[in-house]
Amino acid sequence: MAEEKIPVLAIMRPESYREKSEAIARDYGFEPIYAPMIKLEGMKDEGFEPFVQRVIDGTSDYVVFTSANGITFTLDKLSDAEKENFITALKKSKVLAIGPNTEKELVKIGIENSFMPADYSSEGIVEALCPEVKGKIVDLARSAFGAKVLIEGLEKCGATVYETHVYTLTIPEGAAQKELIERTLAGEVDAFAFTSSMMVKGFMRHAEKLGAAEAVKKTLSSAVVGAIGTPTGNTLKKHGVNVNVIPDEFTFEALIKAMKKEL
Repeated sequence: MAEEKIPVLAIMRPESYREKSEAIARDYGFEPIYAPMIKLEGMKDEGFEPFVQRVIDGTSDYVVFTSANGITFTLDKLSDAEKENFITALKKSKVLAIGPNTEKELVKIGIENSFMPADYSSEGIVEALCPEVKGKIVDLARSAFGAKVLIEGLEKCGATVYETHVYTLTIPEGAAQKELIERTLAGEVDAFAFTSSMMVKGFMRHAEKLGAAEAVKKTLSSAVVGAIGTPTGNTLKKHGVNVNVIPDEFTFEALIKAMKKEL
């Protein structure tokens, strides 16, 4: 009897997630191939100091973190004393977390009472907050590539929204990315886990650089393509890629589990 082939899964998350992601992939019976299509870099815009001040002064009615990275990159910029004051103030504010990983990161710094909307998305937050934000100040710490839906939605509901960019995303270049595209074209990759729109853009850009955008789309049509969240799914569709799996829960593990089932 021929040995069953272990399906190969492309993981394209930032370096800091590599170990954990590969372990999850192996737990679900995949052989991971890793090539980061996104790199996270801390940044500080002119809104950062006023944001910290509003939180510490208690002027912010709501503080929204859309990812665990948003929390990490915010705290990285603070001195020990500022960090302490900031966390103490957050405990008194209404803090919102998008997704369980963000919530876990808040628990780590001692914020146990954050609110997590049932729908882990910008639309989910707008829907959850709309009835109560009229005349309130909402602070938002996130990446420079956050969707405008969140700001526009909350402003329509009457809130004053301040957005602070605490990190940015770039597309890394190197041998690993080129190898992933080549192995994709050779039909050696069975499944692709896309966890953000920027990741899709990075993947497609590397395909274009090799003059293989159309060929890659064709290969993806016979693989299992998974996306975390509708925005990522929509970005794939815009690039002409069919999405097979969008899990109900927006976590990497839920995505891999759903993709395994699909296979």
